[in-house]
Amino acid sequence: MSNRTVFFISDGTGITAETFGNAILAQFETKTRQVRLPFTDTVDKAHQAVRQINHTAEIEGNKPIVFTTLVNMEVLGVIQDGCKGMLLDMFGTFVHPLETELGLKSNHRIGRFTDVSKSKEYHDRIEAINFSLAHDDGQSHRDLAGADVILVGISRSGKTPTSLYLAMQYGLKVANYPLIPDDFERRELPPALLPFRKKLFGLTIQPERLSEIRNERRPHSRYASLENCRMEVGEAEAMMRRASIRWLSTTTKSIEEIATTILQESRPDRPVY
Repeated sequence: MSNRTVFFISDGTGITAETFGNAILAQFETKTRQVRLPFTDTVDKAHQAVRQINHTAEIEGNKPIVFTTLVNMEVLGVIQDGCKGMLLDMFGTFVHPLETELGLKSNHRIGRFTDVSKSKEYHDRIEAINFSLAHDDGQSHRDLAGADVILVGISRSGKTPTSLYLAMQYGLKVANYPLIPDDFERRELPPALLPFRKKLFGLTIQPERLSEIRNERRPHSRYASLENCRMEVGEAEAMMRRASIRWLSTTTKSIEEIATTILQESRPDRPVY
């Protein structure tokens, strides 16, 4: 497969088209030039998109690949009739067969939230983000009972990005707590966390990788030294084993993989998609 230009067209944000399209393209060893055309929600915008796609086809001598999640049938019709690219209509591929199977008509909703002011799911997601920011790095002990998950681990083991990803993608209220030398001396978890043991999930990391990450932040410091990193990782993992909490190593895992493992292991009550 030669290098191609890929278009992602949607009458919403295009996040679904881009995520799904890139998951498919990842199966092929090729580089692509990606063009995003979100909010293509009128016939005029659809004609503009067609002209851009067809111009690309003429210039490059190859059909562009076009992923769409258009729900407006009039707009989609313009793309289908005029586009000289390889068109992959994801909603058409999946929604129509589901309508037949379920005996229901799709509501043809644009995006996940058509009116955010009236969406409880959207409100919950914003609340989750605010909660996770307020409870980042042990900033607050307030309302830990309201957390869906509480992440624990040493500094730079991936707690903050994982917390925010879970909040933004799934609407989960996630607190995260650093394990510090005082905890290692006591050889037990921070006292504020003990009443919520069932919500705890631990993150760890290989000392060598931890030292690399910390050296980017504080080069040549004791904090970043391999010796100190080995000590902290060893103490943290021993503490997690003693406390019988679930934990995983983030060394070679993406944020998406870490979050998925936490969801599978913790099974919180209310993931929001």
